[in-house]
Amino acid sequence: MRVLLVKTSSMGDVIHSLPALTDAQKALPGIQFDWVVEEKFSQIPTWHSAVNQVIPVAIRRWRKHWFTIPIRAERSAFRQQLKVKQYDAIIDAQGLLKSAFLVTRLTNGPKHGYNHHTIREPISQLFYDHCYHICKQQHAIERIRQLFSSSLNYSYLNHQVDYGIAQNFLYSSSNHQNTYILFLHSTTRNDKHWPEECWRILIKLLASSSLKIKLPWGEQYEYQRAIRLSDGFNFVEVLPKLTLEEIAQHIIHAKVIVSVDTGLSQLTAALNKNNLTLFGPTNPDLIGGYGQGQNGIKSADNRMESITPKHVFQQLKKIIKNI
Repeated sequence: MRVLLVKTSSMGDVIHSLPALTDAQKALPGIQFDWVVEEKFSQIPTWHSAVNQVIPVAIRRWRKHWFTIPIRAERSAFRQQLKVKQYDAIIDAQGLLKSAFLVTRLTNGPKHGYNHHTIREPISQLFYDHCYHICKQQHAIERIRQLFSSSLNYSYLNHQVDYGIAQNFLYSSSNHQNTYILFLHSTTRNDKHWPEECWRILIKLLASSSLKIKLPWGEQYEYQRAIRLSDGFNFVEVLPKLTLEEIAQHIIHAKVIVSVDTGLSQLTAALNKNNLTLFGPTNPDLIGGYGQGQNGIKSADNRMESITPKHVFQQLKKIIKNI
């Protein structure tokens, strides 16, 4: 059975789709998926054994220069790549007009998606052959798992989630496994950032432990924040710029992770690593870390600055004690 999955972005949304692949693989042995995903996240689907082909799309980059000759050539190549295959099912797990448009115009096979009551952009359901009512008031991972089971006609079993990727990162020649804490301090929305002074107070509280602290970063402004956070602390290391796979390796060999609500926090959940996530304006019940070892602190007033370093430190000590 050959299935096309359309789930293009963001990083967290892409990771949320992985357990559904594992469910389908268990229910329908031999099933293979092709996956349309934003080029920035195209490495993630390759980590799952049910994925046969990754088809990168670059809508975010293309729309800046939509009608230039190079971009027109890329868009043409993308269209041809989608049209060449016949699929047994095409699942739009994104639920947006742009993803539904990709699905209907460029692919061959029956189209599946959420119905107008439960989809993010209701008009999108007009582009599907089969629509399903999947309750919104549950975690995004369970919504996608249920969408898959309805689309591919197998029984949905609400058993423990299996992202199906952790085994790819269990090898390492490092002699320093589990001797450091990883701080995932960066996210795209300003209101999801924990104040830098709070991070520095937490670092001071951890000074007497034997654990080092590592700070990854992606963009230049994140690097500058990491430099400021580490200033004056010889047990804090600012990592070099890393690929997503390299960051995953640092995550899986950490003792514990402290994170804000970011895609890398979702990757931590997918790797079954102990994580303490700080939530301000977002709802952890719907999009928070899901699976083994996931812990959270939710601000009572939806403001990140209301989460105190002392509270985080106390929760972190409990997690480390139980590892």
